[in-house]
Amino acid sequence: MRLSWNEIRSRAGKFSKRWKDASYEKGETQTFYDELFHIFGVDRKQVAVYEKQVKKLDNKNGFIDLFWPGQLVVEQKSAGKDLSKATRQALDYCSSLKKAEVPRFILVSDFQNFQLFDLQERKEFNFKLAEISAKVELFGFIIGREAPIYQDQPEANIEAAEVMGAVHDALEQSGYVGDDLERFLVRLLFCLFADSTGIFEVKGSFQTWLHDRTAEDGSFMGAQLSELFQVLDTPNNKRHKNLDEDLAKFPYINGGLFHGCLSIPSFDAGMRDELLAAAAFRWERVSPAIFGSLFQSVMNREERRKLGAHYTSESNILKVIRPLFLDELRIRFDRLRIRRDTRRTKDLQEFLKDLRSKRFLDPACGCGNFLIVAYREMRQLELDVLIEVRKEIAGGGQLFDPGTLSEVNVDQFYGIEVDEFPARIAETAMWMMDHIMNNKLGEAFDQPYVRLPLSEAAHIRHGNALEFDWAELVRPKDCSYVLGNPPFRGHQWRTDKQQADMARVWGKEGQVNRLDYVTCWFKKAVDYATSNKNIRIGFVSTNSITQGEQSGILWPRLFAEGISIYFAHRTFQWNNEARGKAAVHCVIIGMTHKPPADRTIYDYTHVRSEPVATAVKTINGYLIDGPQYAIPARSKPPIGILKMHKGSQPTDGARLKKPGGGYVTTSNLIMDEAGKDELIEADPITKKWLRSYVGGDELISGNWRWCLWLKEAKPSEVKSCKAIKDRLDRVRKGRALSTTASVRAFAKYPTLFTQDRQPDVDYLAVPEVSSETREYIPIAILSKNVIASNKLMIVPGAPLHYHGILMSAMHMAWMRTVAGRLKSDYSYSPAVYNSFPWPELKKEQRDKIEKLTQSVIDIRITFPDDQLDDLYDTDGMPPTLRKAHELLDRYVDSLYKAKPFAFERERVEHLFSLYESRNATLVTKAAKTNKRAKR
Repeated sequence: MRLSWNEIRSRAGKFSKRWKDASYEKGETQTFYDELFHIFGVDRKQVAVYEKQVKKLDNKNGFIDLFWPGQLVVEQKSAGKDLSKATRQALDYCSSLKKAEVPRFILVSDFQNFQLFDLQERKEFNFKLAEISAKVELFGFIIGREAPIYQDQPEANIEAAEVMGAVHDALEQSGYVGDDLERFLVRLLFCLFADSTGIFEVKGSFQTWLHDRTAEDGSFMGAQLSELFQVLDTPNNKRHKNLDEDLAKFPYINGGLFHGCLSIPSFDAGMRDELLAAAAFRWERVSPAIFGSLFQSVMNREERRKLGAHYTSESNILKVIRPLFLDELRIRFDRLRIRRDTRRTKDLQEFLKDLRSKRFLDPACGCGNFLIVAYREMRQLELDVLIEVRKEIAGGGQLFDPGTLSEVNVDQFYGIEVDEFPARIAETAMWMMDHIMNNKLGEAFDQPYVRLPLSEAAHIRHGNALEFDWAELVRPKDCSYVLGNPPFRGHQWRTDKQQADMARVWGKEGQVNRLDYVTCWFKKAVDYATSNKNIRIGFVSTNSITQGEQSGILWPRLFAEGISIYFAHRTFQWNNEARGKAAVHCVIIGMTHKPPADRTIYDYTHVRSEPVATAVKTINGYLIDGPQYAIPARSKPPIGILKMHKGSQPTDGARLKKPGGGYVTTSNLIMDEAGKDELIEADPITKKWLRSYVGGDELISGNWRWCLWLKEAKPSEVKSCKAIKDRLDRVRKGRALSTTASVRAFAKYPTLFTQDRQPDVDYLAVPEVSSETREYIPIAILSKNVIASNKLMIVPGAPLHYHGILMSAMHMAWMRTVAGRLKSDYSYSPAVYNSFPWPELKKEQRDKIEKLTQSVIDIRITFPDDQLDDLYDTDGMPPTLRKAHELLDRYVDSLYKAKPFAFERERVEHLFSLYESRNATLVTKAAKTNKRAKR
């Protein structure tokens, strides 16, 4: 039975009085430390031994007075002896220990004085025997009653993956593989965590059992672990009466975690050492929210090296759950807490019942990250309420057994996961978080509390969430919140199975096939919540569903079903601080059928900044404050604005059979630098027909290509040049085999591009595709002698102020909102340009823009060795260039509004308002969709 701190302090007081006259090292040490451990209700023999023999640095034998592997080394001296000498002696002993045996703590004492060293935290504590009652918390490690911080600790998470990865690799290399390996590792993880955090009554008992009861060569260790797992799955009253004493001290766990037999792995000395190293790791530093991703990385060495890219940081999870439910519940509690009326206590107790009534569903739960953090926050809120109730009822004193207080439990949480292994991890991690919060409850009421054997479990269903009715898992009328981070997959990257899921959820009519896979969860959640309009939904998604084409397809459909967006995090970078961090740009969207009283947009001044909340009246599918409509794809620019179009397309490939089998497609009119040199070497006359050839990639990277521009070449010269003739033959054959009639027709004209849009004046060039990580799309003015590919959008003859406006923050904000996406990159098109609300300019304003634009160009020129890719890198952008852009941005902003824009969202809202006022006859896609829905 675990002891309360009050009981421990009482025992410590008696201990100090009993030993106040102790002084003789040899005669009294062992009894002294047996009784010291007894203060905490721990049998010293369970975890530590006396007189452990080791080799000292001088190669002589030494003896550690008390040795607890991985936890504690004690060096005891007689009264009055030099403790600094004892410390050096203890450190000498530690240098001879195996890695897994090196302790976290060193304690030196002369009975009356204590020095405790925490080697990992690099802290030292000095106190006297008489003070031990006040210092007992320093010995909390004996019973696993430390106060760890369960937050993102990337280095600890990575180290945990590495130590468990070593165990996995050793088992796998021995031939222990498959499902048994996965289940064996899950059980080991639970034991390691339980040993480090006090689920097992004596902290370190599993580590000590491994160290003391298994052979150094690892023989029979697999069988011993299997027997331990069986013990953990057996109630105390059903265990064998002659069960080994050390095994009998482990508690009954239940919950199904240890149920069922696994094949028995064979250990050797090296494998045993790896497991001992894992047992020595401080698992209390790792939040259960990371365990799932940690395990996925453990099972794959490559994934292990980039763990940070695969787990969701708790700070990002909180961005979902705070506005979804936690902030509102906290506000309700705060209002109750400050009341002083007679109904306050009753209402606090009603609030506790309400917390117990909440039900949470994550329909793409993975390893349970969202459920785990949501459960932790619900338990913490419940604990805060209970402490307040105790103040009211008991005047701040002890209330009653904490086991009768806490009703929020893991069985309020539901998840769906398509893969079985993560589903089992989610269940286990929820139990781990349950134990952490039980510890906090026990600490608050000074009555240690453990829910063992496990009786409740999270409801995690293994299956495809898009194939079955979620109501089979939890009825909509019982559900409170649907939340999570469904899988991202653009429409062009879907598998056949995912395509079938899309058809199952969305049907096949209209443009729904253009939507990302993640929208299936949005649609199913909205349908699920139709019968209970109190359900609130909060999902993470790539930002593509709130931009361009997808926004116009998705949101009119969902809004037509009565859903409202009541909070939204606009684009931010979904990352964490671990190595290999992800760099996906995401949004978070909160939805409800019930008309919300308040709506909030969270803005980011930069994709990696902290959010700023703004209360708004409405939130549309672009995540701005404004009416719901989609910007149509206009084919013409506004009156008075020059036309934008694509560059020229060669269609010059030929499909050739490879000698070893298969085919390869070659370009014949287009070539890189090496191909150009090879062509000139074959026939120098070809140099006269070569032109620089630039698409979006070439413009940004600076790695320009070359093309044969033969539209003005003399037929006799072309005919006499074999190097050209061979290429033209391949162009002719390749086009003749095309499935497109217009391309086949151009087989007769192999010297020409199939689409020739090359202007006869210099032109403004905008890459069709560019990275979403950049603040500005790299834009440039190119010579008429540079052939623009079909991967460039061009404005022939554009004056300099066009360049300035198109690379301004105003236009970038518009582009980020209405442009399409290729994967996650910006996909620019003339439709973005044509719909942009241009400012109405006077001559002096145009002149000012051109002056500021020229300043940007001039600064670029000062970096002759850097390409646009380098100059417009988010982190590497030169300060001088950034400042020049900021001056241009501020001036262009001022042409739209006198007061500066605080966020990009304000720019977009202003531009949408302008667009709407300038297009009063606009018939929106939303209106059309609503009409169809009403039929």
